[in-house]
Amino acid sequence: MRETPRPQGTAGDSRAEPPQRRLGRALAHTDGASGSGSPHRSDRRPPHTPRGVRHTGPGGRPGTTPPVPGRPASRAAIPAALLLLFAVVTWQVVADGPLARLDVRAGRALAGRGPVPLTELLADLGSVPVAAPVLAAAMAYAVWRGRRGPALRAGLALALVPALVVPLKVLVDRAGPLTAETGYYPSGHTATALVAYGGAALLLRRRWAVPVAALLTVATGTGLVLRGYHWPLDVVGSVCLFGWLYSAGLLVSSIRRRRSSSRTPSRRTGPS
Repeated sequence: MRETPRPQGTAGDSRAEPPQRRLGRALAHTDGASGSGSPHRSDRRPPHTPRGVRHTGPGGRPGTTPPVPGRPASRAAIPAALLLLFAVVTWQVVADGPLARLDVRAGRALAGRGPVPLTELLADLGSVPVAAPVLAAAMAYAVWRGRRGPALRAGLALALVPALVVPLKVLVDRAGPLTAETGYYPSGHTATALVAYGGAALLLRRRWAVPVAALLTVATGTGLVLRGYHWPLDVVGSVCLFGWLYSAGLLVSSIRRRRSSSRTPSRRTGPS
C-alpha cells in the first residue's frame, strides 16, 4: 500500500519554509480575524489588573492579594459614632435640653421598680470589689498564656476609670434622682463594669465571653436606674465614653498588627 508523501519538510531540509498563514482562522495575536475588520477578543483588551498597579509581595513576587478597601473606615466609624453620641448626651445634660428632661421623667418613673434584693445585686455588679477580681483572674490567665502586654493594658484601663469619671462628675455637677447631692454624671459603676468585664472578655478570647460581658454591663446599668442611684443618661454616657475608648484601642491594635504582619516577609519555599 503506497503512503501519501507528507508536505512538511524534514529536520535536515534547509529549504524548510516558515509556517504559512491559513485563511479563515482567527489568530489570537493578530489584529483581528481574517476579513473581519474588528479586533479579536483577546487583542487590545486591558487585563483585569494592569501590570503597573499589581501588588507585589515582600520579596517582589507578583500575585499577592491586594488589600481589601473599606475595612479601616468601617471600623473607625464605631468609635467616631460613640464619641459623637457621648458629646450629644453630655451637651443635653449640661444644657438641660429636651433629652435631659425626658431622661428625668423616665428615671423618676423607673426608680423603685422591681424587687429590691435583685436590683441591688445588679447594681453591685459594677462595684470595684465585685468587678475587679474578675478582671484580675482574666489578667492572670492571660499572663499564664504569655500575653503579658494585653493583661497590663487591661489593668491600666481599670485604674484610669476614676481619673476620667471624677473630673467629669465635678464639671457636669448633676444631681441624683433621690438626692440633692451632685456628681452623678457619668456613672462610675457602669464604667467599672464595662472596663472590667469587657477587658476580661478580650483577655479570655472566647466567643461566649463578649456577650456575657455585655450582659453584665447592661445588668449593672439596669440595677442602677431601678434602684434610683443614677439617671438613664448617666449610664448611657458612661457606656458611650468607655465604649469609645475600648473600640479606639482595638482599632489601633488591629492597625499595628496589620502593619507588623505586612513588614514581616513571608517564608516561601522555592525550587533550589
